[in-house]
Parts: sequence; C-alpha cells; structure tokens
Amino acid sequence: MSVTPSSCFRMLSHVPLLPSTPGVNCRISKPYVSFTPTTPLLQLCSSKIPRYNWRFSCFKHDESSLEYTVSETSEDMLPGEMVELMKEQPNVKNNWVTNIKKAADAILRAEPWAVPWTAKTILQVMLLWITSFWLVGSWIIPFVAHTAGFRKECLTFRGQALYSLLTDVVEGMTGIVIIKLCLSRFRPLSSDWFKFSFKGNWPFDVGLGCLMFPLVNRLSQVNLNFVPMPPITVSNVEQSIVARDPIAMLLYAIVVSVCAPIWEEIVFRGFLLPSLTRYMPVGCSILVSSIAFALAHFNMQRMLPLVFLGMVMGTVFARSRNLLPSMLLHSLWNAFVFIDLMR
Repeated sequence: MSVTPSSCFRMLSHVPLLPSTPGVNCRISKPYVSFTPTTPLLQLCSSKIPRYNWRFSCFKHDESSLEYTVSETSEDMLPGEMVELMKEQPNVKNNWVTNIKKAADAILRAEPWAVPWTAKTILQVMLLWITSFWLVGSWIIPFVAHTAGFRKECLTFRGQALYSLLTDVVEGMTGIVIIKLCLSRFRPLSSDWFKFSFKGNWPFDVGLGCLMFPLVNRLSQVNLNFVPMPPITVSNVEQSIVARDPIAMLLYAIVVSVCAPIWEEIVFRGFLLPSLTRYMPVGCSILVSSIAFALAHFNMQRMLPLVFLGMVMGTVFARSRNLLPSMLLHSLWNAFVFIDLMR
C-alpha cells in the first residue's frame, strides 16, 4: 500500500474538535512535531510513530482548572522507564514477608536481660520447683487430707474441685517462695524482671496470639498421630462437666484459667526465659523454655502443641517484657480448651 504526501498532510490537517461547553474555555495541547527538509514523510506517517499524550485543560472562571492526561501505554515507554515503574509499584506479598522478617529480627536480635546469676542458680530453681510441685501434689496434700479423715476419691464433685483448687494454690505459692528465696541475694533486680503492667501495646500481640489457637489445635491432632492416646480415662474435670455441676465447673475453671497461668508464667516466662538469655540469644531462649514448659506437663500426647504454644507466649513476653500479656494469653487458651470440653 502506497502513501502519497498529499494524503499524509490531509490526515494531519483533519483534527477532531472538542465539543464546546458554555462558560468553559477549553484548549487542547499536543506535542510539537518539527519538520526538517530531511524528514521523510513516509516515516512520519508510518504506523510505528509513537502515540503522544493529548492533554486537555478546561478552565472555568480562570481560577480553577481540571486537567486530564491520557497516560502512556506500555508500548510508548522505553525499557528503562518500564523497569523503574515496576520498581515503584508496591508489592503486597513482599511487604508481608518484610514485616514478618522484621518481627523475627526484632525477637532474635532483642537485647538480653541483665542476669546476675549463673547456670547453677537456674538449675537449682527449676529442680526445686519441679520437686516441690511433685511433693505437694502427690504427698503433702494427700497426707494432710488423710490425717483430716477424708480421701479425694470419696469426695463429691464439688469437694474434688475444691481439693484441686487448694492443691494448685499451694503448689503455686510454694514455687513463688522458692524463686524468691533463691534470688534473694541478687536483689535488687532490674525493672524488667517479673514485670506486671497494664501499660503498653501488648493487647495487639495478645490478639495475634489468639489467632494461633487453631494451629495449636491442629498440632494436637498431628501429635496424636505419632503418640496415640492411652486407654480412655475420664478425669475429675470431665466427670464434673458430665454431671453439669455448676459450682464444680466454676472451681475447675478458676484452676485452669486463673491459677495455672499465673504460676506457670512466673516460672517459665518470668524466670527461665530471661535467665537463659545470659547464655544464648533471645530466640533460642524462647525455644528452650518452651520445651521445658511442655515437658513439665508430663504428657507426650500434647508435646508439639505445648511447645508451639510456649513459643507464642514466649514471643509475646519477649516483645513486651511484661508478664501480664503472656498470662492473659495462657488463660485464654486454657479457657478455650475448657469450653471445648463442655460442648
């Protein structure tokens, strides 16, 4: 197909006019095209000529302007401009990955606690706590009850619930006394030891921790595939739930949702986790303390979910250096399990 010079000038001279609007002065501006004697007309009229931006400016009352610019398409842009445009566009996936990496770095590179005691004191406190827990629950309280003339197995549902509550309170108080006596010679401690405060942005971390509960529950199912449950035995808590005794259920709810989170968080997150930062990074301390937390439950069928739950609570504690968030998260998890048993 041939193109003549006259047809080319005819195409350039017929430019569509914009419709006029009363009271609005419109003008259309287009890029200037310079002609030189050496410019071939066929090159000007070829299909490879770039599509220029047409800029429309409509002014009303000569003070306000409304401009509309037809953006360049990818065909009109140079390769370098395309690369720069792609770099400027936000990448949501990369942003999420970056935020996760920053959060992980904030934990792994967190400043360790100022620990004035050595591994000997750490081992001493943990061994004494485990021993006292076993002695109080398995020997001292049963002996006192037997001396008083009653046995736990002969009690009603409410009596057994009250027995469990008293046992848990004595075990927890004994553990606190052991920590206080063993650390008395190192006092005064810095302000970030055993901190309990309502201030800070920790509610957001607790909310994120609650979102991990379905994953903890899923890990429980995975753990059971490796370590099956022993022959089914109904616990005192489950017996009270089946009997629908409201007083007994309330007492057990206090045990699992109030007492246990307080004692366990003081020992594992308040003492053990910060103490380990003297010998290892904060991230490793979270992992090791979580394993110790899981082992202390003496239940291999729940090992995986308890380790993961301990890591979640340890991370929340390490970020805030406050025992209240981890206690609250621990209490919410136990309450979630207790309510699940009631269904």
